[in-house]
Amino acid sequence: MLDLDRCWQAVCARDAAHDGQFVFAVRSTGIYCRPSCPARRPLRHNVSFHATPASAAAAGFRPCKRCSPQAASPAEQLDALVAAACRLLSEPAQTPTLEQLAARIGLSPSHLARAFKARTGLTPKAWASAQRRAQLEAGLPQAGSVLDAALAAGYSGTRALYEHADALSPTQRRKQGAGETLRYSIAACPLGQLLLAASTRGACALLFGDSAEELEKQLQQRFAAAQLVPDDRGLGDWLGQVIGQLEAPQRAAHLPLDLRGTAFQQQVWRALQHIPLGQTRSYGELASSLDSHPRAVARACASNPLGLLVPCHRVIGANGALSGYRWGLARKATLLKREAEASATTE
Repeated sequence: MLDLDRCWQAVCARDAAHDGQFVFAVRSTGIYCRPSCPARRPLRHNVSFHATPASAAAAGFRPCKRCSPQAASPAEQLDALVAAACRLLSEPAQTPTLEQLAARIGLSPSHLARAFKARTGLTPKAWASAQRRAQLEAGLPQAGSVLDAALAAGYSGTRALYEHADALSPTQRRKQGAGETLRYSIAACPLGQLLLAASTRGACALLFGDSAEELEKQLQQRFAAAQLVPDDRGLGDWLGQVIGQLEAPQRAAHLPLDLRGTAFQQQVWRALQHIPLGQTRSYGELASSLDSHPRAVARACASNPLGLLVPCHRVIGANGALSGYRWGLARKATLLKREAEASATTE
């Protein structure tokens, strides 16, 4: 049963959200319309409401040529066009430009871009990149090689895969820790909570956070296919060394490290380990020593999975600003302050 008052309010507001829920007919014109019809608003006493276009037609009314109430609404038509655009973007061929996509869909580039973002939250290019990346991630575990998975997902090669600031390289994500058992332990420390995880080769993650739940979630995301086993006793000595370094930076922890990253990331991480206690380097200085670019160095620092042990906190902006730190600038400031104080006392 239609609520006539609400129907009339929807007609007065030309509310497209009610399109498809009912139509209204105007006795003086013999025409029925959808609620969002832009035509001149009729007088209330001339209006009747019908649950479907068929019932309005059965009552002797004909459809409005302006809003086509018997066909898909403009919003539904745009939904269908955006869905068609998504299908085109999902094809393994080279991703079309916005102009090419709009021409195939039958909209202007600007109209398509607005409609696409309103419905997906992304631009067509960003949506295509996300879908291709998702296809890659889904195919990596079963693929014979990273190259096979990349080609199947529509990439022309593997170069683009290594340009993302991921903590693991595509080859390692292909396994995502499959077949591995990683031990981990969580403890309170001067910077909040820390999680230390280890493989058979050494420490593979040292994460800071505000809660144990947050840290466990980060670890699960990083090693989605690995078996994660709490081991407070087995990792107790390593944890003690890490906390000891936090409390007294001159007492550096010496743990075997299982660094998992691209060749460039590992090159940056090794350089970080050679920055002396109490000193810092700018992204530009580090990039110059590696014959690279500051932004590439910054991305590698941001993907560092071993906080403190690989001291990315010792890299700062060219103007001396702390710049970014994946575990928060407050923690970075605390680490640098303590290291500077420890360095001063040992001189």
